[in-house]
Amino acid sequence: MTDYKFFHPTEVRYGDLDPQGHVNNAKYLTYFEQARVYYFMKLGLFSKDQSFMEIGVIVADIHITYQSPTHYGDNIKTGAKVTKLGNKSMTVEQCVMDADTGKVMASGEVVLVTFDYEGLKTIPVPDDWKKKIAEFESL
Repeated sequence: MTDYKFFHPTEVRYGDLDPQGHVNNAKYLTYFEQARVYYFMKLGLFSKDQSFMEIGVIVADIHITYQSPTHYGDNIKTGAKVTKLGNKSMTVEQCVMDADTGKVMASGEVVLVTFDYEGLKTIPVPDDWKKKIAEFESL
């Protein structure tokens, strides 16, 4: 997991826990999403002052593998990297890991489709997005 160029610090909140005392499996989706948003902001694909309707991506597919439980107070970070750019989609690999030890708690793959929310249709990945992502990830 050392090949990630982007990590977002992630706080485990008390409300993220399930009755067994570890992070509920569904919360990893939120951790992944938050890291993706900050990844795209870092690359200049959109900014905090834009409407989420302008982001132009929609989740098409997600797979998560859980390797180790995460608990309240764990110092974790969430990685994101685009590994594949298609005509209308991109594949993002992600992980949640212990920020101190590098131990992976969960890993996954998310397929995003570029989307026009106003026209309610898929659109090509913008050329400037492709360029910025390809430069950052050395694709």
